[in-house]
Amino acid sequence: MRGMTVIVRTVTALVSAFALLYGIQLVLYGHTSPGGGFAGGVVLACCLILMVLAFGKDFVADVIGVRTLSVCSSVGALLFLSVGLLGYAARRPFLSNFLAAVAKSHGGTILVCDVAIALMVAASLSGVFMAFSAFRPED
Repeated sequence: MRGMTVIVRTVTALVSAFALLYGIQLVLYGHTSPGGGFAGGVVLACCLILMVLAFGKDFVADVIGVRTLSVCSSVGALLFLSVGLLGYAARRPFLSNFLAAVAKSHGGTILVCDVAIALMVAASLSGVFMAFSAFRPED
């Protein structure tokens, strides 16, 4: 895919910046308001998909890369597993909120789990779209 016209690319650059900020806001405030890791991850993945549609898959693959998406997904999974195992280390059940007493207003481990889930969802959905776009015949 080569991308679209200059108008579409300009509007996409503006819109994707706001969508990226909104996705980050959903992830960071998901433990106290509607949203969270999954919803924020989907919004972040939609940003990348919008960039692929506007600028072309080769441009986005050069900027981000499929390997980066794979690493982000793996880091998110390891972070989520680490939070779960740290619950055991604190002599509590798996994925217990062992930081709740330390950070009452910040959600404790819930915020960390939201970030981990957002990394996994955003990287996985973006990777699936990039894989599907590789099979699209060129015009």
